[in-house]
Amino acid sequence: MNDQHRIVSSESEELILVDRDDNEIGYASKADAHDGAGILHRAFSLFLFNEAGELLLQQRAPSKRLWGGFWSNSCCSHPRRGESLAVATSRRLLDELNFEAELEYVYRFCYVAPFGDAGSENELCHVFLGRAGSEIRPNDSEIAGIRYLTGTALAEEFERYPDRFTPWFKQEWQELNRNYAEQLARYCAP
Repeated sequence: MNDQHRIVSSESEELILVDRDDNEIGYASKADAHDGAGILHRAFSLFLFNEAGELLLQQRAPSKRLWGGFWSNSCCSHPRRGESLAVATSRRLLDELNFEAELEYVYRFCYVAPFGDAGSENELCHVFLGRAGSEIRPNDSEIAGIRYLTGTALAEEFERYPDRFTPWFKQEWQELNRNYAEQLARYCAP
């Protein structure tokens, strides 16, 4: 099957439930973890930059239950039951963008973001930085589009069109710039 069209996630896959200290406390289906106010579960967000220091953004496929059609960071998802973050991030990069990358862990945080009646994200999210592959082939079952932006251009778009972006992306980008600027500067052009 063509890697650019395959289905790589389902509402029945089991996610890892955690407490606020990231200790595993159980498992729930992706559907159950996102219903209503959601159940706190482990997640990750990847920020990938090209050699020019521009951030790879993805537009989530319109079929996504939460924030379909919104622009977000390069890649974000969840480890599945029994998966480490290293395995999950590698799997998801291949699933969504069809490339591999070395990643640098930066920080983790908890957030809740409701999306109307469709459900909520309630995540303990691990944030990573890395370099984007030179040949990106987005999986259109997950991604509607991709583009690159400099840090300055992204800040301008956040200001001008805040409702076009996922809430976790805006929060993570602000935190990276505020408290992890030195790490971010190794990847990102102004």
